[in-house]
Amino acid sequence: MSEPLIHPDITKAHTLPSRFYTDEKSFQHLMNDMRNSWYFAAHSSQFVEHDVIPLIDIEEMLGDALILTNSDKIRCLSNVCTHRGMLVATGPRKCSTLQCKYHGRTFGMDGCLKNMPEFQDVEGFPSASDDLPGFPITEWKGLQLVGGDRYLKEAIAELQSRLGWLDVASFKHDKSRFRSYEIGANWALYVDNYLEGFHIPFVHGDLHGVLDDDEYRTELFEGGVLQIGIARKGEPHFAPPENSQECGERVAAYYYWFYPGLMLNFYPWGLSINQVIPLSVDRTRIVYHGYVGNPEMLGKGAGGDLDKVEMEDQEIVEATQRGVSSKSYDRGRYSPKMERGVHHFHRMMTLNE
Repeated sequence: MSEPLIHPDITKAHTLPSRFYTDEKSFQHLMNDMRNSWYFAAHSSQFVEHDVIPLIDIEEMLGDALILTNSDKIRCLSNVCTHRGMLVATGPRKCSTLQCKYHGRTFGMDGCLKNMPEFQDVEGFPSASDDLPGFPITEWKGLQLVGGDRYLKEAIAELQSRLGWLDVASFKHDKSRFRSYEIGANWALYVDNYLEGFHIPFVHGDLHGVLDDDEYRTELFEGGVLQIGIARKGEPHFAPPENSQECGERVAAYYYWFYPGLMLNFYPWGLSINQVIPLSVDRTRIVYHGYVGNPEMLGKGAGGDLDKVEMEDQEIVEATQRGVSSKSYDRGRYSPKMERGVHHFHRMMTLNE
């Protein structure tokens, strides 16, 4: 039996070959593999403003155009009209029914067909195939999760075990914190960068000033990575309760990554979510959503200036894309202390190699 591409012992392992960041065939292989993964869709607080939310950002990842609807409960439905394939909803809105604006076919919020003009003489109409198909949806503390179930149970168990004490369901959607960036780099390079605090002293001067290097730590679990940033004395931090694993510690941030590209960043002010959306082998969209639990903490501590941190990361990642595309580079080595999360990610990426 041949050795795995990424050695399980980080002290012996070499990093991901550059072809994973530059080769179209490798990119498409990973995209197909990621269709089995789960994704963040919305937070329940968004339904204060809308009854229908199209999942445009993750449509390519899912391989389906989907919407969330809210009536008696939150559902995930196909966003494709069963008449001619038009999108039922092209943007979020308030409504009590769904109507395709192409030919007027109307559906209930549960996806069942209600009406279709000029179809009186169609035999066998309507049938179950004329309803909008439904898709599985899972909720954890107001977070609506859709897609496949790969690592989903492990993710929810980890979140509940670690942050079950945090009232995430009460957080409020903050539209002003939405961001969408397109960067000239492979999606995996962006994840690599996120999964280690190694670069913080060199890239993020302000963030480095509020985090204690010596106490920064990384924990691995099936399907993801948790990085815990500890605040320097006098800097804003959580006050974890007695039943928390971090009780008595000055936690500045819980940085969660879930395969393949979802980041849940918990700060004393609330939750910042990053979705990493691959567009091509060397183009990636990064989408931010913000949900506020404690407005008084906004602008402070590790989660204080996320825009600045993002710009600093993008500059590094785009330059690294140029580097890994160079003929002179193929693979490097890992720091056993600082790059455990990157190693874990690379092993997950190459399971089927």
